[in-house]
Amino acid sequence: MEEILALTEARLRTALGEPDARAAVTFLGTDRYEVLRFRDTEGGSDVVRYATLGMSGRPMTDPSAILADAERGPRAELVLSVRAGTADTDQVLRPLAVLAASPQVEGVIVAPGSSLDVGAPLWPGAPFSSVLVGEPGGLVADLELDAPMEPVRFLPLLPMTPNEAAWKRVRGARELEERWLTHGTDLRDPLRRSVALD
Repeated sequence: MEEILALTEARLRTALGEPDARAAVTFLGTDRYEVLRFRDTEGGSDVVRYATLGMSGRPMTDPSAILADAERGPRAELVLSVRAGTADTDQVLRPLAVLAASPQVEGVIVAPGSSLDVGAPLWPGAPFSSVLVGEPGGLVADLELDAPMEPVRFLPLLPMTPNEAAWKRVRGARELEERWLTHGTDLRDPLRRSVALD
């Protein structure tokens, strides 16, 4: 597990640079989860990225399985990108750790297209309490592991307003993503309003 996490952190550093902060959270009866903060100031875009580290140490397993396989199963870490300076987004560290722990605590398999809800604003004043899990491979490339282990995938998190989350439950992730694209929604804006859904 430690070797996998070391490789995962190295992949994050290769893709995002050196983290300028990190925080660790341990929940009762679970492994330790860290959240690393990376700042991207190239090209004049002040974007801060938060990446979990710890979720990929164990594969996600079907909660209905009688025995958990220690090697087989999807592995992932979560990445959230937001614009810096307009909200106290550093308060997202604990909610991200909660989401990273959900496979181990609740038996949830986190996959593209799924919704995750923390039940409270992601940070103070945030209009979001849930996220849509995006497709991997864009910002951080998958980390291949020795067979039979599956690669570690780095899943982007797209914050959703309550209206967007409700609309997604009815219409599906693809339609919500198309709606965002059609309206030119800035998904990195930590204070953005809900996209038009009529």
